[in-house]
Amino acid sequence: MSQEELLLDSGQPNEDNRDRKGRSRIGLVVTGVVGGSLVALYAVAAPFVAPALRKVCLPFVPATTTQVENVLKALRARSGTLVDIGSGDGRIVTAKHGFRASGFELNPWLVWYSRYRAWREGVYRSTSFHISDLWKVSFAQYSNVVIFGVPQMVSTSLELKLASELPSTAKVVACRFPFPTWIPESTAGEGIDTVWVYIYLLTFKTTKTGKKETTSAVHLKCVTM
Repeated sequence: MSQEELLLDSGQPNEDNRDRKGRSRIGLVVTGVVGGSLVALYAVAAPFVAPALRKVCLPFVPATTTQVENVLKALRARSGTLVDIGSGDGRIVTAKHGFRASGFELNPWLVWYSRYRAWREGVYRSTSFHISDLWKVSFAQYSNVVIFGVPQMVSTSLELKLASELPSTAKVVACRFPFPTWIPESTAGEGIDTVWVYIYLLTFKTTKTGKKETTSAVHLKCVTM
């Protein structure tokens, strides 16, 4: 074998090693990119998917323009404080309606976007947004309540919670689904844009029979302010 052939043979393994190392680096880069993309996708998607895994499913469905208009129409003559339960992207809270308004939402991405929206609309001083479960919040300070929910959420349990916490002059506006036992004062819109307006809240009456006390809820018509 000539010297030239020996040199060629000795150089071949080095070239193969370089090729393998190059492919290995490319594989690591591709793996890193794919892994990072999956982590980023999970971070973004998790807050939207997680509600579907809860006992009460609360998916985010943006309010339509007509729904927002119907809500504002129902609250036209009102003043004071307002809370939007399940505030989503903040379009009710940030509407320029003159209330000191708050929104409660489980999805942190939507809360952060709502805060940006309030800043963009110039109402950040009169609004606030909170990442919180509605069952862990007291609504005693609010005189106007807006709720976008699903049937499992707009339940008798929520009726009792609101009735026990809200002031007697409170007004409640339910969107998409009505409360199961409350009698609405009025409705506005039709189909998916329907809103139900309540000034009927529940009060509690305790009766005692012997040693047994029974607490029941009865309707009380509130005065609209």
